[in-house]
Amino acid sequence: MKPQIELLAPAGSRESMIAAINAGADAVYMGGSRFGARAYADNLEEDGFLKAIDYAHLHGCRLYMTVNTLVKEEELEEVSDFLAPYYWQGLDAAIVQDLGVLSLIRESFPDLAVHISTQATVTGYRSAKLFQKLGASRIVTARELSLEEIARIRDEVDIEIESFVHGALCYCYSGQCLLSSLIGGRSGNRGRCAQPCRLPYNVEDGRNGRLFGDGKKKSQMAGEYAMNLKDLCTLDILPDILEAGVDSLKIEGRMKSPRYTAGVVSVYRKYVDYYLKNGRAGYQVDPADKRMLLELFDRGGFTKGYYQQHNGREMISLKGKPRFRETDPLLFDSLDQKYVNPKKQEAIDGILEIREGEPASLILKFSGGCDLGNETKDDKKVVIKVKGNPVQTAKNQPLSKERLGKQLNKTGGTPFYFRNLEVKLTGNCFVSVQELNDLRRRGLEELERRILEEYRRKKSSEIGKNERRTDKANMHEPENSRSAICEAMACEHNSSGLRLHVSLEEPEGLQTVAKNPDVDEIYLDACGFPAESWQRAVNVCHDVGKQCALILPHIFRERAEQYFMTHIWELKKAGFDELILRSLEEMAFLQEYEVSIPVVLDGNLYGMNRRACEVMMATGAARLTLPLELNRQELAKLGCRGKELLGYGYLPAMVSAQCVQRTFGGCTQSPETLFIKDRTGKRLPVKNHCPFCYNTIYNPDPLSLLGLEQQIRELEPAVLRLSFTIEKPQQIQEILQVFGEHFRRGKDTPAPFKEFTRGHFKRKVE
Repeated sequence: MKPQIELLAPAGSRESMIAAINAGADAVYMGGSRFGARAYADNLEEDGFLKAIDYAHLHGCRLYMTVNTLVKEEELEEVSDFLAPYYWQGLDAAIVQDLGVLSLIRESFPDLAVHISTQATVTGYRSAKLFQKLGASRIVTARELSLEEIARIRDEVDIEIESFVHGALCYCYSGQCLLSSLIGGRSGNRGRCAQPCRLPYNVEDGRNGRLFGDGKKKSQMAGEYAMNLKDLCTLDILPDILEAGVDSLKIEGRMKSPRYTAGVVSVYRKYVDYYLKNGRAGYQVDPADKRMLLELFDRGGFTKGYYQQHNGREMISLKGKPRFRETDPLLFDSLDQKYVNPKKQEAIDGILEIREGEPASLILKFSGGCDLGNETKDDKKVVIKVKGNPVQTAKNQPLSKERLGKQLNKTGGTPFYFRNLEVKLTGNCFVSVQELNDLRRRGLEELERRILEEYRRKKSSEIGKNERRTDKANMHEPENSRSAICEAMACEHNSSGLRLHVSLEEPEGLQTVAKNPDVDEIYLDACGFPAESWQRAVNVCHDVGKQCALILPHIFRERAEQYFMTHIWELKKAGFDELILRSLEEMAFLQEYEVSIPVVLDGNLYGMNRRACEVMMATGAARLTLPLELNRQELAKLGCRGKELLGYGYLPAMVSAQCVQRTFGGCTQSPETLFIKDRTGKRLPVKNHCPFCYNTIYNPDPLSLLGLEQQIRELEPAVLRLSFTIEKPQQIQEILQVFGEHFRRGKDTPAPFKEFTRGHFKRKVE
């Protein structure tokens, strides 16, 4: 049963969890000691997290664990042991990014709900449906989706939808950012983002290298916070979000204080409750509440995010976070007193029966608001009864109902208080204070045990011992495709068996690449090669005996869907030998439109472990591109067939719905290359892909694996890819020549570039 409307709060510590529950959260998400995407939060160790699960359940709240990092092969086997104690304790759901982790949970913990993290870049109903088939019960939408796109997911897929409503926004599509990883080894995909997007950058015109702007002086453009998005605040459009079909309203902020958590949750609780009671009628946000939220954290104002617009300059805090602002101590004291410091207790009803000569008895009744499967605690009361020693006859002053009630009501150190306590007293009775306290203690302990017992999973020897497999019931097996023929042809063409493939973002390099005898296949990027050019470009490749593939966009949303629907005939008839996919949306789209061209999954669809690779291959992929965040030793452990390795290219550090061109110069609807310069003087190329309206920000230095030929061959990749993005034809020719010398003819020719990086081929990410 889907929750009616869930208010989901962040907790980076036990104190934040308690504050969130006190302020009215329906559910809390937090990380354990491992595998969570906020490695620097005050995450709980095992015993603390187990107690947190119990605390949440006692107080009518669900608790979700973030297991949403990408997991390496040597770590994957540890996930089951890590999750097991939380699973038995009654963990409500795991939030997951890694396909291998998803597969493992479905196999080892079949009744644990899995929520797909926003890190998985779910941008449409097709990927939502795929994750549902893989066993997910909920998807967390990409923050960039519009209300209309969310509504379409709701219409097409019977799955819970969770969307962010407040807190920090990433400049990049979550899960598509390597910037922190590439420049400092701290991977956002592994919970260690250093937030380089929050730093100042100068923006330069790519044509002349001058600071960007209409004649502005250098000082006016220096130090702009070009990627510093304002925080999200959706109070004004909350009814629109709910009516679009969002089930769970997610607040960001696991790195924030308990006071922040309490304040934000309390405000959203107020407006969710108003909407639940009254609908849209009279819905209006008090400006004082928005001021309060800014008091708690101000990055330079709020934005409503992407729900009603695709991107925009007004969403960015170009001057950065205010350096100084007045704080309201009265507000902070109020939040502490209401939510942060109080001990929460649940109401119970009790009947104390004291009858002379008979054992004392205490009946306790509890009915809370927690979900229990398809029931709620309102429908399933917990009732317990405990007995004490036989009641003695009073020698002096007998007990009164008032004295008994006063003593029994002393529940301050427990999770409960008496809403109603009925005392039945018969005869001339005496019970010692110690006996009454013991009766109350045993009764409350038994009540707590019985309440939590409803959440405990019954241990079975079968759980976690299923035979390892990949469930292919709802997937398409890879076809006996032309990809296999390609590899056979490669063995004839070159004795090493390693094929050399080249990807191009710009048409001007096509003739240069086509003429090079060492190249086996050419990839045309759909962002730079329009549909009307596909047939002609394929012919250019085939005429010189080379195969040709089309690279689909990084982000597949409505604009891309409409584009490929319009040009589906050209796609089918152009004669492409392969399609390179960067989104799971694309895989389902091609199957839906019966496009039978073999597909290759690109490196941003992360196969970080063998399980993930198996799941991806089972979707119908003929080949996988190895991920960019594994080093050589880690890549060797994957063992998947048909591997493709990137050997050269400017790596995509960020893929964003925002547009640097639009932010600083206005939308020209014309693809261009700009540069953003960081504080060290490094210039990061930026390309605006206008056909599909997204930006790619590239690493400042290209990846090059020249000189590592032996190490590459030990990995046994089927394909080595060279990726050309901003290079001119002459540069392309020089680079192709030297790679041919190294990998075809065994010559140690010097590289035609001075600055380059090895990426993570030698350097391990945290």
